[in-house]
Amino acid sequence: LEAISTPRHRIFPKQPTDNISLPTLLLKQQPRTSTMVRYSAAAFLAAICMLSSSNGSIGNFGLVRAAEMTEAEQAAETAAANAAAEEMIEAISTPYSPPEGSSAFAYEAEVNKMLDIVINSLYTNKDIFLRELISNASDALDKIRFLSVTKPELLGDTPNLEMKIEYDPDAKTLTIRDTGLGMTKDDLIKNLGTVARSGTTNFMKALKESETNDISQIGMFGVGFYSTFLVADRVSVASKHNDDDTQNVWESLNGEASFHVGPDPRGNTLGRGTEITLHLKEDAEEYLSPYKLKEMIGHYSEFVTHPVSLRQIKTIQVPKEKDEFDEEEEEKKEDGDDIEVSDEDEAEEKEPEMEEVTTYEYEQINTDPAIWARDKDGITDEEYQEFWKVVSKGDSAGDAEDWTHFNAEGNINFKSILYVPSEVPFALQQGNMEMMKPGLRLYVRKVLISDEFDLMPRYLNFIKGVVDSDDLPLNVNRETLQESKIVKIIKKKLVRKALELIRKMSQQEMPADDETDEAEVDADGNVIVKDDGDKKPKVHPYITWYKKFGLSLKMGCIDDSANKDKLQKLLRFKSSKADGEDEFVSLQEYVDRMKEWQKEIYVFPGESIKQLSESSFMDAFNDRDVEVLYLTDSIDEYFIGNVREFNGVKFRDVTKEGVKFSDEDEDLAKRRNKVYADKFSPLTKYLKKLYGADVSRVAISKRLGRAPAIVSSTEWGNSANMDRIMRAQAFAHGVAPGENMMPTGILELNPRHPFVIKLLESIPDDGETEPPQSVKDNAWILLDMATMSGGFPVRDPKKFAARMTRVLKTGLGVESLTLADEIDPPAEEDLPDEPAFEMPDGFNMEDLNLDDLDM
Repeated sequence: LEAISTPRHRIFPKQPTDNISLPTLLLKQQPRTSTMVRYSAAAFLAAICMLSSSNGSIGNFGLVRAAEMTEAEQAAETAAANAAAEEMIEAISTPYSPPEGSSAFAYEAEVNKMLDIVINSLYTNKDIFLRELISNASDALDKIRFLSVTKPELLGDTPNLEMKIEYDPDAKTLTIRDTGLGMTKDDLIKNLGTVARSGTTNFMKALKESETNDISQIGMFGVGFYSTFLVADRVSVASKHNDDDTQNVWESLNGEASFHVGPDPRGNTLGRGTEITLHLKEDAEEYLSPYKLKEMIGHYSEFVTHPVSLRQIKTIQVPKEKDEFDEEEEEKKEDGDDIEVSDEDEAEEKEPEMEEVTTYEYEQINTDPAIWARDKDGITDEEYQEFWKVVSKGDSAGDAEDWTHFNAEGNINFKSILYVPSEVPFALQQGNMEMMKPGLRLYVRKVLISDEFDLMPRYLNFIKGVVDSDDLPLNVNRETLQESKIVKIIKKKLVRKALELIRKMSQQEMPADDETDEAEVDADGNVIVKDDGDKKPKVHPYITWYKKFGLSLKMGCIDDSANKDKLQKLLRFKSSKADGEDEFVSLQEYVDRMKEWQKEIYVFPGESIKQLSESSFMDAFNDRDVEVLYLTDSIDEYFIGNVREFNGVKFRDVTKEGVKFSDEDEDLAKRRNKVYADKFSPLTKYLKKLYGADVSRVAISKRLGRAPAIVSSTEWGNSANMDRIMRAQAFAHGVAPGENMMPTGILELNPRHPFVIKLLESIPDDGETEPPQSVKDNAWILLDMATMSGGFPVRDPKKFAARMTRVLKTGLGVESLTLADEIDPPAEEDLPDEPAFEMPDGFNMEDLNLDDLDM
């Protein structure tokens, strides 16, 4: 406060009371009246200070000086207090007065309760008030446009249907003006005097009773209008209707139980339409900023049909115009001046005196077209791509890969355009799903409701577009609308349309070659025939797109069980029969070319295609010419664990136990396995005893080809690849650094391999005699080889290194690992200096010509 803001003054009660400030005590003693008295707290307190005696006592209050002031400071403060007191006295003496000639009307609803609902419960964002006013103005413009189709004379002298918004920093007002239908005096009383009353219901009722009713829902004023009191102390509404010769004004104070309606003292300034003036609160002066207003208008009215313009206030320097008296004086001075002026002086023109001039100009904000409201047959691909740049807002680089434009009809009607990007958004590239913003904007009759709705599940959050529904309520907050049954129905339809769009992309025919290669001829004029093998194979556009967004579709199979079957048909995989970099197969293609005896879809999860194709697990499949799908994405393990089957055909991980081939006689296979089990029973028992907890069990393999052994996972346990993924979790809790969390696998032995047969012969027959260390080392090395072949890391690197050291010692014939003595080389004699290089006589570097050299 200006009069008491310095630290030299403090206000204390003279009597012992609670520690409470003077402004609070003063305000508490003010009577509550229905008439609003506007004055500044600074002026009021300054008046108190000025009227106080020298010791500062006023009633029960005292003004205590904390420090001495100079006479100049005292004089300055006295002058400031006098000026503030005069301001306070003038403000108190001129309380608020309603428009001249207006009449007071009581609200039909309890205004205090209504405002509490609107301000505290219904709206959580103050910016909403502008959205509501723009929506109301757009509805009024749509209404007059519809009526003027059959009665053009209704437009009269105001044919332009538009909205204009003005701000006045001096008066602290914000004005929204439209050339819509306008309201009569009765309309003002009815529409603005009742909570949630709207002209929409009556207007639509009249349309239904008439013969022509092909118009979208048009609203007037309802609860949304009262959101203006979020930011305004006083609201004035001037309106002119064609059926009323008088322009009327409606006005009400924030918190008043009544409003005033009467003829506008300014006369007919609108011609037709409505003008809303908000007298802003002190904490709402941010809405006087042209930058803030431009941002808000562009956000909420970007696609409103009618032009929305913002009046810009600019100050420029212009030459000052001279009045008639100054011009006459200058002429007299020139006539009476006999001094000769040189040519140089005449050339020097006198700089004109400048002055500041305030100019006003309107700038249209909503220049982007709402193409979703047009017939899609009349929209070109270039227009769709331009609109893509508007809705993507730079979040995705490149053009749109494809799009769908549709009108949903039924119980819920809405229009929408959905875009599929060609490039991955930055946040999705980083795998940060939390940074991904919702890609769809929700509109009600082209007025933005929110761009933060989750109208798409997270696996489709790369989809961009707009949704415009006439069935959604406009006057609710985002949280309430998110739970609306209508929104859930819209979301379901949007997901179905998005998946249908991606399916059509996958089924497109291979595009034809854009360019025809020119034929090459040799020296004799003969055409050179190119080898087709040198030509790079064409890649289907869907494969190019899928390589970027395939992970999102796999996530959808996990998250969206209702659309799991549709999503699985969109997936593509690398396989053992797809060698090219851009060769992928679908699950349906895999099933169609399965072996007759094959009952499962074989999948192989791992880090890279090269690693998987060279794995020992693939030996048996390659021998039988059975196709295996390679799963190299980290999400594939979760995908297989959740989906488990495709069209009734189960997935089978080749790295786990239970892999069986039905291409041979079952009876022969059983008898053969029984013989192998009996023969190698001593070895399996010994190895299990030797390995202990490092393996869950030792078994004779039924599928190994050329590898001596391999470690597989149990059917319901984690595979080696899943174990690698889990150990790489950066935010894993409850695991100490370096703690061994590797699961124990199953050691499968190949009974036909020489290593296994030799190891069986090396162990004692009685089972009691301890075998030599070399046999133990060989057994452990066999496990190490099988572990690494199975994709697991070596469990104990130190013991592994010790075993390999013993193997090298034996293989190289080294008797002892004791280090040899350090050598003591003799001192070297001093070597003579190298002779200096001398140039031959008569040689000049400048005579050297590099062009003469045969390079």
